[in-house]
Amino acid sequence: MRKCSPVAAVVLSVILLCFDCVAATITAHPPTVSQHKTRKSSRHVTESSSAQKHMNRMRHSSASVARRNRSTHTVSHKRHRYYERFTASSFAEDQVAGDITAGEDPVVRAAAVEALGSMNGTIVAMDPDSGRILAMVNQKLALSAGAQPCSTIKVAVALAALSENVITKDTPVQLGRYWKVDLTTALAKSNNAYFEAVGRKLGFEKVSYYAQQFGLGELAGWGIPNEQLGTFPETELDARLGGVGKMCSFGESISLTPLQLAALMGAIANGGTLYYLQHPTTPEQVTNFAPKVKRQLDIGPLVPEISEGMSGAVEYGTARLLRTNFIEEPILGKTGTCSKNGTRYGWFGSFANTQYGRIVTVVFLEGGRPTFGPKAAELAGVMYRNLYDHNFFAVKTPATSAEKGAGAGSVGVRQ
Repeated sequence: MRKCSPVAAVVLSVILLCFDCVAATITAHPPTVSQHKTRKSSRHVTESSSAQKHMNRMRHSSASVARRNRSTHTVSHKRHRYYERFTASSFAEDQVAGDITAGEDPVVRAAAVEALGSMNGTIVAMDPDSGRILAMVNQKLALSAGAQPCSTIKVAVALAALSENVITKDTPVQLGRYWKVDLTTALAKSNNAYFEAVGRKLGFEKVSYYAQQFGLGELAGWGIPNEQLGTFPETELDARLGGVGKMCSFGESISLTPLQLAALMGAIANGGTLYYLQHPTTPEQVTNFAPKVKRQLDIGPLVPEISEGMSGAVEYGTARLLRTNFIEEPILGKTGTCSKNGTRYGWFGSFANTQYGRIVTVVFLEGGRPTFGPKAAELAGVMYRNLYDHNFFAVKTPATSAEKGAGAGSVGVRQ
C-alpha cells in the first residue's frame, strides 16, 4: 500500500473530525418542518392549448356533478304539511224520512231525490216568480239553523259593492304588483283576495245593511213549521281573524240557510223581488197558492253585471262540473266550499235562465273530504238533466184545476 504524506494525513483527520461533529449535531437536534409558506415563484406557467381545453372540460364536468348532487340531495328536516281531519260523513241513508211531499211538484221532487242520491245534504227547488217551494229534499237539514255560507256570500257582496259604486263589472282591482282582477273573473273563479279587498272598501256597516236587505239573518219562509233562523253578526269579525274581509270572502261568522240562499237566488232570477218562500203541504194549498212579497230590491240594473260571472262559474269556473251532466240550457250559479269543527260544507246556489220553466236550485252538502262546492254543482247538473228529460224546459199549456190539485204540471207554465 502506498503511504500518504504527513500533510495529507493531517487534512484527512480534520475532515473526519468535522463529519463526526455534524452527525452528532443532527442526531441531537433533528430538523423541523418550517411553518412558513414558501414563496411563490413569480414565474407564470402557461399551459398548452390542449391542456387548457382538458382542464375546462374537467371543471364543467365537476360543476355539473355538483349541481346534480344538490338537486337530488334530501334535506334531513322534513316540511310538515297540515291536513285537515274531518269527523263528519259525506254519505247518509234515509235523508227523505219524514219529508212532507203532498204539496210538492212530483217531477221536481223525483229529479231532486235522484240527484242527491246517497250524499249527506239537501236540495231546495223553488219558483223564482212566486216563491213557491217545488221540492225540499231532506227537510230536516233544509230547515236547520244553516251553516257558514262559504263563497256563496260573494254574490251578496258583489251586489252591495255595485250598489255603492265601489266597483263596476269591469273595474280591475289590484291584488298584487302585477295582478288585477275584475268582477266577472272573481265570481267565476271564486277569487277570495278580490272579495276581501272589496269587502274592506265597503266596510262592515254597508256589508251588514245589504245582507239584511237580501234576507240574511231573518226567516226566509212564510209559516213554514220548524224553520230555523240563520244569523248575521251585529259586530265585525275580529281583525285577528280576518275582519270584514274574511266575512266577505268565506262568510266567516255568518250562518246561512238553504232557504235564505234560495230566496236571494230567486230575487236575482226575477230581477229584484224577494219573495217569502212558501211550502204547500196539501193539494188544496197548491190550488189556493198566493205569492207573498217580502220586499223589492233595487238590483234590477245590477243583475246583468253579475250574470256574466255567475254564468262563467258554470262555463269555465268553479261550477263547471255541472256541465258533465247538463249543457242544453243556460245555468247561472255560485259555489262555496269551507269547513268548521271537522265538518266540510259544499254549496251551490243557481237558477235556470230559460224562457220556459225557470227554476232556482240550491244544493247544500255537509260531510268530509268528498264534500265541496263543485260536487254540489255536479249534483245540480244531474237534477237539471232529469228535469230536461221530463220536458220541464219546454212550452207547456196552462194546467187545469184538477192537475194543480194533484200537484202536477203547476210549475214552469209560460203562456
